[in-house]
Amino acid sequence: MRILVLGGNGFVGRAVVADALKHGAEVTSFSRGISGTPLPSEVTQLVGDRDTGEYSALRTGAWDAVVDLSGFRTRDIDQAMDALGDRVGRYVFVSSHAVYVRDLPAGTDETAPRREPMRDAEVLTNATYGPCKVACEDDVWERYGDRATIVRPGRVTGPGDASGTALYWIRRGARGGRVALPTKPEAPLQLIDSRDVGRLIVQLIADGRPGAYNAIGPDSTIAELIELAADLAGTTVELVQVPFDAVPPRFPLMDPEAEWGERRRNPAKALAAGMSHTPLRQTVADTLAWDAARGTPDLSVGLTPEQELELLRKS
Repeated sequence: MRILVLGGNGFVGRAVVADALKHGAEVTSFSRGISGTPLPSEVTQLVGDRDTGEYSALRTGAWDAVVDLSGFRTRDIDQAMDALGDRVGRYVFVSSHAVYVRDLPAGTDETAPRREPMRDAEVLTNATYGPCKVACEDDVWERYGDRATIVRPGRVTGPGDASGTALYWIRRGARGGRVALPTKPEAPLQLIDSRDVGRLIVQLIADGRPGAYNAIGPDSTIAELIELAADLAGTTVELVQVPFDAVPPRFPLMDPEAEWGERRRNPAKALAAGMSHTPLRQTVADTLAWDAARGTPDLSVGLTPEQELELLRKS
């Protein structure tokens, strides 16, 4: 099985590459080749740039499947498909759960209505990211039909997740003490381990499965995430609820209570297709170990210890 990964140097891309190699695939990665640690030596590295439309490295070669992790606007998808032509068997597009319309009830599946498509946007924001992904999905389906597979991950974390989104709370739990929590402890989460996403994608390719799949993790809560990290680190925490508007905008993993339902998806189809669910405790443990090994650099999200202490003092 020959797999081409567009964006193999990224967080989820590395999980796809690792799982594909584990299952005996011949893997080629296409990226700018300027970020991250080198991929395993078995991976053929092709260099190009989607931002500038530099796809010359893809003008030759053939693959059983391509996994597109770095397509965000239709020009990215269309240029890649034009460059590859009929030299790929299946096109797996990694989309997002953000494609779905707002105000859905909890537990909706892949048949839920999507947002109106947007073919381009100068800046990807909460308002434009999902609609741009919808338009990308449409183009992949139109070009490849039954040879198109769409994977819609929820919030992804695990070792290698440098975004800081879940990592902020994992670190915060490990540090222990009084934790400023700008939501209720029962705020729901469905974090998916990147390795589970990689496993699903490779299995979908092996089985030749078309259609859309929600790559969503098991049900948990923000309190469970924090308390698991504390337990693994040998600390204890006291969760102190603070006002939602007391923290900066885009505070990690914070959603208004009115949006809790629409953030929860049904992963049954993906699980039936072979997706695994790594226990949250294992994901947190592995993430803590990875973070410690790299020296726990500063995060650009959340509160500094000093800011949190001041907030707690006022609460």
